[in-house]
Amino acid sequence: MFPGRLRPSYKILTTFRSMASGEGGIPPCSLCGAGESVGLAAIDDERRYFECSRCRLVYLDPSQHLTVRAERERYELHENDSADAEYVRFLRRLADPVIERLPLGARGLDFGCGPAPVLAEQLTSAGFPCVAYDPFFAPDVTLLATRYDYVTASEVVEHARSPATMFATLRDLLVPGGLLGVMTRFRPSDGSFGDWWYRRDPTHVCFYSPATMRWIGQRHAWRADFPAPDITIFTTSL
Repeated sequence: MFPGRLRPSYKILTTFRSMASGEGGIPPCSLCGAGESVGLAAIDDERRYFECSRCRLVYLDPSQHLTVRAERERYELHENDSADAEYVRFLRRLADPVIERLPLGARGLDFGCGPAPVLAEQLTSAGFPCVAYDPFFAPDVTLLATRYDYVTASEVVEHARSPATMFATLRDLLVPGGLLGVMTRFRPSDGSFGDWWYRRDPTHVCFYSPATMRWIGQRHAWRADFPAPDITIFTTSL
């Protein structure tokens, strides 16, 4: 959740166009499927990133994703729980704007809760009953067969190997007019992506900006609001 702030050197390469066959080109965008991106090369750790020209997502070369086992092992190193006051305050950054927009008693799901359902507990104690789902640590798939007044995803979407699939799943979990609260660090806009500590977490494979979130909102006919840095509140259509 809070990886070390290492600072690699970085350079922008050139613009590549994916070839129709995929051979010799770059992987299509994992969010919108576009086949033209700006290739980025982190020269110290040899990770390859691409920025989509359509939705502005930055994504890691899929061939460099961790195995599922290695990904889980990384998550098991997290020590975030309700006894960690800093972590609780961190989650309030998402909980508070979600609560402000909901009627008391609204029922929700925290998607990707991790080893401890701290956010779900916060929301429930505030009067907004919330259950928690995580594919590794709370894999009760029956929870995904219900629709909710709201869904939260805190520090989740940056792990998505297929963000298109993840956001479609989140869409299908919401009632008409429902609310989706997302927290993920927005990538820097000043060219310092390679020096950014957040990209150093090997489980982080895609990176968003407000422009990307607005594209997602347009794709699903959602209104996108940005009440605080790194927070997006989507409201679905009725």
